[in-house]
Amino acid sequence: MRTFSVRDEAARVMVAAPLIAFVTTHILYLNFYKLNYGLNMKVCVAMGIAQLLLWAIWAGVTHHPLKWKLWTVVVGTGLAMLLEIYDFPPYGGYLDAHALWHATTIPLTFLWWSFIKEDAEFRTSNSMKKVK
Repeated sequence: MRTFSVRDEAARVMVAAPLIAFVTTHILYLNFYKLNYGLNMKVCVAMGIAQLLLWAIWAGVTHHPLKWKLWTVVVGTGLAMLLEIYDFPPYGGYLDAHALWHATTIPLTFLWWSFIKEDAEFRTSNSMKKVK
């Protein structure tokens, strides 16, 4: 919704409802019909790539003052996804790609939420300026 600046409530529902239905159906299928790890990885990677592409396009066209945080999260998450996809066995019996993936999500999550918080403050201050 944010990347396309969808503000109309009906449009939000028309976009969100099919996505929520798809994710819910996917989770129910995995939990109650067949737990298929390969299918789950494909769906998660596809959703991750789609989200990264949408945010990258938005970051490329916006003049947002905090877009450097967004670019860092997009590039960092894309690289982190490679650790999840191209798994390698534990190095020295301790450190593998999955462990590194989890380690990279810590700073990326912090940076993402700081962007979300500061973006909300930025949008609120801009809205307040327009009201005055």
